[in-house]
Amino acid sequence: MPKPAPYRTQLETYPFTADIPTRWADLDLLGHINNVSMAGLFEEGRGRFNRSLELPRDRKTTRWLIAAVEINYLAEAHHPHDVTIASGIGRVGTRSWQIFSGAFQHGDCVATCDTTLVFTDETGAAEFPDSFRAKFAATMVRIPA
Repeated sequence: MPKPAPYRTQLETYPFTADIPTRWADLDLLGHINNVSMAGLFEEGRGRFNRSLELPRDRKTTRWLIAAVEINYLAEAHHPHDVTIASGIGRVGTRSWQIFSGAFQHGDCVATCDTTLVFTDETGAAEFPDSFRAKFAATMVRIPA
């Protein structure tokens, strides 16, 4: 698996950040945050980012589902230091979008995460409302020219 593009390891790439505390239980026998716990830290950061978007939905008829998650581990993270999960929209289709995230500790990127979400209704995958597109445009990652 190739390393992520350099811009993905820069905190200023992402329009949203959330500081997530680590726990003693997140450690593995080697003394660093284990891979499953890192996935949980990304999940918490992604949840906070999603809430910040305030995307409208009717839980009875529409929802969005995670279709794929890819995590690249770049360096060790340690307890008791917080991990900053930085997030932004990476790609937008008509029925799905990607959230790009980076995990930072002491200013260094320790992991990246790409999550693909799919909008659904009673019939399956569906085009998401135009109101989503405006919110996505406002929170895109900053890709250098």
